[in-house]
Formats: sequence, structure tokens, C-alpha cells
Amino acid sequence: MSRSPARLRPRGGRSHNGPHLTRSTDMPKYLILKHYRGAPATVNDVSMDQWAPEEVDAHMQFMADFGKRLEESGEYVDAQALSPEGAWVRADEQRQPATDGPFAETKDLIAGWYVVDVDGWDRAVTLAGELSLAPGKDGKPIHEWLEVRPFYGAPSATDA
Repeated sequence: MSRSPARLRPRGGRSHNGPHLTRSTDMPKYLILKHYRGAPATVNDVSMDQWAPEEVDAHMQFMADFGKRLEESGEYVDAQALSPEGAWVRADEQRQPATDGPFAETKDLIAGWYVVDVDGWDRAVTLAGELSLAPGKDGKPIHEWLEVRPFYGAPSATDA
């Protein structure tokens, strides 16, 4: 698939690494979703609360560098790490909104995400593969499983 060079344009606000940049073309967007649990076990399967401070710093630097590289290539849309706090909320006509419930909560499952604006499924999968190599305990790659999902209307892996 060939494409013309993309013009970069600011995208709402600034990240800690500078302005959010995205392509000005209509390229498909994909979500690369990081999980706390619910995904298959990683190769270097040691919980981050058991890492040394310098291992956490190296992991966070890898993530920042990955985001910066995406910004430079024009593929970056957004990336966020989520706090573990949160609650399910549901409206009820008779009472105040209720929170929580007898099910897994996203605060227990979702660690964060990258939204990328890329040529297609193959590029999104390639980027997720690179991200899965973030360092963990003892500086060894985590090889974590990441979920890649197209935004509604974007071509998927089955749209060939």
C-alpha cells in the first residue's frame, strides 16, 4: 500500500513529550491496549510492584521513547496510562447512580493504551510487537500480550 507523505498537525493539547500529532489524511486508527490481567501470561511475568525502582524507570523510559518515535513518524494519536482507581456506574430512575458490581472491573484489567494512526492492520500489529518488548524485571523484555483493535470503520485483519 503506497501513501503520500503525511502532513503533521497538532492534535488537542500537549502531552508530556510535546504536542499530539496525527496524520492529516484519513488513515485507519487502531487501539493498542495494555492489560494488567486477563491477557495470557508474559514471558518475564513478574508484577511491577516487585521490580526495582531503576527497572520501573527503564520501563517508563522505553514507553516514553516509543511514544516519541510514533510522534516523529506521525503515527501517534494518544497514549495514556490509567490509575488503578475507578468504579462502574449505572443510572437507576429511582435512586442515585450505583457503583461497582460482581464483575471484573476495567481498573483491574486495563493498564493503558496507545492510539495509532497507521497505514493498516499490519503496521498496527508491528508496533504492538515492538511495544511488547518493553523491559521488565532484571531489564529483560516482558514479551507482554497486547490487544490490537481497529476503531470502528477502520479495516481489520480480515479486510484484505
